[in-house]
Formats: sequence, structure tokens, C-alpha cells
Amino acid sequence: MATQLLLTLFLLSFTLTTIKAEDTGFVGTVDPKSLGLNKKQTLSHFRFYWHDIISGSNATAVQIIEPLPKYNTTTSFGSVTVTDNALTLGPELSSKVVGRSEGIYALTSQSQVTLLMVMNFALSEGKYNGSAITIVGRNVAYEEAKELPVIGGSGVFKFATGYAKAKTYYFDPKTGDATTEYNIYVFHY
Repeated sequence: MATQLLLTLFLLSFTLTTIKAEDTGFVGTVDPKSLGLNKKQTLSHFRFYWHDIISGSNATAVQIIEPLPKYNTTTSFGSVTVTDNALTLGPELSSKVVGRSEGIYALTSQSQVTLLMVMNFALSEGKYNGSAITIVGRNVAYEEAKELPVIGGSGVFKFATGYAKAKTYYFDPKTGDATTEYNIYVFHY
């Protein structure tokens, strides 16, 4: 009798705890298969050239917040730029466009030229058309190669993880225009 009572109390306690945890109105459990997570994970490598054009009448990167005046000559600390940059197969701007990099970057260091990059690489080719890879990370401008984390994505890249290696291919110090080679390694389903 005592064992049955203890078992009943335990089951009642477990049931109430479970109901309490799920009875919030905004959370519930999900079968991973319903989201397509029963497939084998794939590791893909993408290579794009990112064209950051800030000069001329067809700029694809526009500064929306000026740097703080006292940092303007050293690091442009506080500056924020919005982008809609072409992603191309080759380093020339005339190369085939395979997507757009839509995002922002902000200069976030008072002592060196360092950017916080927030970008969606929205692809427009093949089975990736309509899907995006999301990257958020730190970019120290004068380092040879930078690594930024892939934090997710949409479409084919739901639940994506990985990293991107960025390497400056071309930079014009007079105009500020730049071309960067991105090699992105991404796990996706």
C-alpha cells in the first residue's frame, strides 16, 4: 500500500511538473523530423566575392551613422553602414552574380579598425535560390584572413552552423571600395 501510494505521488508530481512546464502558452515540444532534421547533415563549401561599393552613384554600401568626431581620423568608431552587396563567382564586379549580401557593419573599436559584421548571404542560383546563410562576427580590417561564425540561415540553411573565412582581394584607399573573397563552410540539412 505504501509503495503504491509513493508511486502514485511520484507519477502525480511528474505529471504536474510536466504539465506546468508545457502550460505556458508559448512553448511546446516538437518532433525534429517535422522540421526536416531527420536527413543527413551536409557540409558545403561556398566561395563568393563580396563587392562593397561605397563610392559613386551606384553605391551598394551606404553609411547611415557617421563616426564619433573624436575617433573619425583613427578608427571611425561608431560608424554604421547598411549594405546590399553583390556576391559574384569571380573577383570582377562583372562576374556572374549568384546572390546578394544584405546587412550592416559597424566600426566597434576605439583602438583599431574593427567591424561587427551582420550579414545575410541571400543566394539566387540553383537549389539554393531563395535561401540565405547568416553570418555575425568580428572583422579586424587589417588582418590577413578573418573568421566569422555562421549562426544560421533560412530555406536550405535552417539550423545551419559553420564559419566563413574572409580575405581582402582588393581595396581602394581613395574610394573605400573593396572586394573580399568569402569561403564559407556550412553544415546544413
